[in-house]
Amino acid sequence: MDSHPNQEKVVVAMSGGVDSSVAAWMLAEEGHELVGLFMRNGVKVAEEDVPKKSCCSVGDARDARMVAARLEIPFQAVDLGSEFGNLIQFFIDEYGRGRTPNPCALCNRDLKFGRLLEFADELGCEAVATGHYARIHIEDGRPILRRGVDHTKDQSYQLFSVSEEHLLRTRLPLGGLQKTEVRAMASKVGLKTAKKPDSQEICFVPSNDYRVLLAEREVALHPGYFVNRAGKRLGKHEGTEHFTIGQRRGHGIGGGTPLFVVDLRPAVGEVVLGTREECFSSSMIADDANWIGFDPMKESDAAPGEPARFEADVQVRYHHAAAKATVELLPDEPGTFRVHFHKPQSAVAPGQGAAIYRGDRLLGGGWIRSAQPVIESTVLEAER
Repeated sequence: MDSHPNQEKVVVAMSGGVDSSVAAWMLAEEGHELVGLFMRNGVKVAEEDVPKKSCCSVGDARDARMVAARLEIPFQAVDLGSEFGNLIQFFIDEYGRGRTPNPCALCNRDLKFGRLLEFADELGCEAVATGHYARIHIEDGRPILRRGVDHTKDQSYQLFSVSEEHLLRTRLPLGGLQKTEVRAMASKVGLKTAKKPDSQEICFVPSNDYRVLLAEREVALHPGYFVNRAGKRLGKHEGTEHFTIGQRRGHGIGGGTPLFVVDLRPAVGEVVLGTREECFSSSMIADDANWIGFDPMKESDAAPGEPARFEADVQVRYHHAAAKATVELLPDEPGTFRVHFHKPQSAVAPGQGAAIYRGDRLLGGGWIRSAQPVIESTVLEAER
C-alpha cells in the first residue's frame, strides 16, 4: 500500500463498488479524515433496467452511502451531469470522426482527478483517493506511477493522461493488493459491497452497447459501403459509427477468409475491411503527450542533432499487452511523438491512448492520432 505516514484530510471517490469501499476503509483505518463523494453522471436509467454490472445508478449511490455510514464518515453525492454531458458528447463526436474514443482515460483526467480535486479544495482536503489498481509514490517531488500488483486488474493504463500536479495529490490504497484480497477484506469487516460484481467500463452506457446510446441521442450517422483497401465495394452499411478498428463480427460480409475493420472513413462513408494481417501497424503517431515523473529529453539516446528518442514498452488499448518500441519525439510538433514498434501491433486505433511503460512503471503517454499499416502498399498493388 502507498505510504503516507502523515494523517490527511482526503476526499474518497465512492462509486458504490467494492474497490472504492475498501479504499475508504483502509484510509479510515490509517486514521485519515475522510469525506466520501459519489459522482452522479446525469444519465437517467430506471432501476429495473440497470444491469448488475452497472455503476453510478441510484442503487450504487445508496450502496456508497451505506458504506460511508458503516465507516462513520461524511458523505456527499454531487451532480456532475453537465461535465458528464460534455464527456458523452466528446464520445459521440469521436465516433463521427472515425476514431475509437477512450472515455475512461478522459474521465480520469478531467473529472476523477480534475473536478474531484476542485471539490477537495472546497472542502479543505489535501488529497483525493480512488479504488484504482495502480501504485503511486513520490520521488524528488515528482510522482512515480506503477502498475497494480494484480496485473489482471491493473488500471494504470487509464491514468496515462493525468497530470503530475494532480497525481501528487492522489492516493491509491489498492495498488499493492490482489482483487481476491480486497473482496476478503470487504467481507471480513462487513462492507455491503463485498460480493458486488465489478462495474462495466463505460458508466454512461448502461446497455453496454454504445450503438444504443447513438440511437437514443439520434446521432446523424455516416452510411455508405464496406470496401477493401483497393476501394472495391463489398456491401452496404448504415453508419461508420457502428464499427471500430479491429472489429471482426457485425459487418455481415462473408467470403471464407475472416475480415476485420482496418480503417474508417466517415467523410466518404467507407468502412475498410481486410484480413487479419492488414490489421497490423508498424508505427503510429500520438499527440497531447503527458509525462509522469519522466523527462524524455534527458532520457534520450539519440545522437546530437537528432530528434530525442528512447526505448520503452507501449500499450495501445486497455486490454492489450505493452509492446517493445522506440519512441521518437517530433521536434516540429511539441507534445507529439512517433512510436516505431519492434514487432507490428494489431488494431491500433486513433482515439485510444498510447501508454508508455518501462517494466511496470508508467512514464506517461498520449492520444493516438494515426497508425501506419504494415502491408497497405503491398495489398494495394496486389489488388489493382
